[in-house]
Amino acid sequence: MHKTLTAFAHADTPASFDHPRPDRLVDGNPLRTTWNHFERDGMSAGLWSCEPGAWRIAFADDTDEFFHVLSGRIRITDEGGLTRVFGPGEACVIPAGFKGVFEVLEAVTKHYVFVKRGEMG
Repeated sequence: MHKTLTAFAHADTPASFDHPRPDRLVDGNPLRTTWNHFERDGMSAGLWSCEPGAWRIAFADDTDEFFHVLSGRIRITDEGGLTRVFGPGEACVIPAGFKGVFEVLEAVTKHYVFVKRGEMG
């Protein structure tokens, strides 16, 4: 079977739009825009943008996220109170089972990769 590359710059993926769930909102009600350019066997990758705001996050026990900030600034605070701020050029892995608060300080755009380990082929 012939495989081809997924080049984000040339992808014509339609955007999907959402907001954080109301029960998780901490500040504002930011619009989130996702272009999910690739999805297969428990892995998805794409581009994500969001307006300023904050909400609680709770990752599933089998799902990790890698992200790389292209523009804007975010702050992530874990359950223990440890806070990290990420801006352009910075990257992070949010591990499976992570709980905390995700805050967009300045409108942000990032590349992301989600890996759901139970589905890897």
